[in-house]
Parts: sequence; structure tokens; C-alpha cells
Amino acid sequence: MSDSYPPYGGQQPDPNVTPWSGPPAPQQGGYPGYGQPAQAPQFGAPLPPPPQKSKKGLIIGLVAGAVVLILAVCGAGIGLLIVNGDDDEPTTVATGAPGATPGTDASPTPGQEDPQPPNNNAVTARYSSDLSNVCEGGQILNAAPYTGRVGAKAYTFSNNPDRPTSWSLKSVASDKPYYAKSADFETVSVVGCLKFVEGSEGTPKACQYKDSSGKQVTVKYISSRYILTFHAAKTGEKIGDGGIVNAPAARCPSFISYNKSTMMSYAAPDSGTIEASLDGFLS
Repeated sequence: MSDSYPPYGGQQPDPNVTPWSGPPAPQQGGYPGYGQPAQAPQFGAPLPPPPQKSKKGLIIGLVAGAVVLILAVCGAGIGLLIVNGDDDEPTTVATGAPGATPGTDASPTPGQEDPQPPNNNAVTARYSSDLSNVCEGGQILNAAPYTGRVGAKAYTFSNNPDRPTSWSLKSVASDKPYYAKSADFETVSVVGCLKFVEGSEGTPKACQYKDSSGKQVTVKYISSRYILTFHAAKTGEKIGDGGIVNAPAARCPSFISYNKSTMMSYAAPDSGTIEASLDGFLS
């Protein structure tokens, strides 16, 4: 039996394939047919890169946002609209003068008086002793206005050399036309101020007393001088001079107030001289 081979380069037709039936079905298992190149298995083959997203939409969004920002800046003189989110309501901040409150005007009404007193030391007296504020440069808002010397009511105060800002009311005779009771302080229009003259102290006089415990003490009683000036109670304006008033210490008084540290006491201004000065000024 002789073998027959197809011509060189030829191929025997497959009896299992009918004409136009398509290629033969792949073999299950086994090895590839003779003459067919084996397909090597593919491992770790790189995936094709994902298509790049177009930046056209982003650029359009940024340009639109820039337009909105420019509009917001251009409209800053009217208001600024801030939106925090879909759930937040927009807040409008209006511009205006710094510190200004809408609907208010601090300018005074024409013809309206300044409610502030003309003097920062002005007070409303509640007691007769409050009128001594005039001697410290103050004013008494509820004092009687000074309209002249005749018929004016007056108080006179003197300070203390140990406490220069401490003032005491000096009494005068109740039959004087310028006398005013303590309760009638609002009728007073004149205040006399007796100020201690520094360096006017005389030689101390030794006065013997018993203190509250019965112990014998020696108090140095000192004479001095005061200068008297008259002022309008309501305005504090100086309206006259009363001259020099002596504070004599020729005799030891029956009762005395003294400084326990220095054992010194200053004599009070002479009441007769005070009345004489008031008589001369208010008559």
C-alpha cells in the first residue's frame, strides 16, 4: 500500500466540513493542530487608559463663577449677599456710616438746651451741708439764684487745717436778715467760704483736759487766720470779698476737738468777725 501526499503547500480537504459551513469547531482539550502556532496565555496585560475627561465644563463653570464674583464686588456699595448652603437663608449686610444706627440722629434739635450741667462739679443739694461744695469750685443746681445783695440768704463754711477739704457750717444769729434755717437751704443764694491761710499759725497754747477715760492730757491750741470770699450758690461765681477773719486762741475753750496723733487743735474763726463781714456785704 503506497502512501499518497498532497502536493507541496497543499492541504487535504476535511471530510467533516461541508462547503460554506464555516471553520471547524475548536478542539476541546489537547494541543493545537500541527502547523498552527500555539497561543501563549496572556497574564497582566495592561488595560487601556481611561479616556480623559474634558475640562471644558470646568472652565465654563469657573468663568461663570468669576462673573458672579465681579458682580458681587461691583455691588458692594448696595449690599453683600452671602449664601451658605441650600438650607441656609441668605444674609444681607447693608453698608453705612461706622457706628451709625438706622433711624437715629445724634444731632441736637435746634433750640434744644444741653441737658448736661455747665460744671462737672455741680450737684443737687439734699442737705444744708451740701452747699459747701461751692467752696470746692462746684455749683448747687437747686439753690436760689443770686439777684442782688439785699434780701439774699447766706451760709458760711470754714475748712479744717488738718483736713482742708472738710468744711463746717458756721452759725450766725437767727435775727440776721440773711439767716436761713438748715431745712431752708434751697432759699440760700450766697455762700461764704473761709479758707485757712497756710503758714498763719501762731504759738500754740497749752490747754489741760481730761480725755474720755479720765486721763489728763495736754492739747496744743493754735491760732490762725482765714480769708473770706463770697460766691453765688447756683453758679459758683465769686461775687465779693469778706477780708481776713482771725481764729484766736487766747483762751482755752470749755470743750475741744483735737488730733490724737499730734495732740493739736486749731481755733475756729471768730463768729463776731464773720457776722460783721456778712453785714457789710449783704446790707
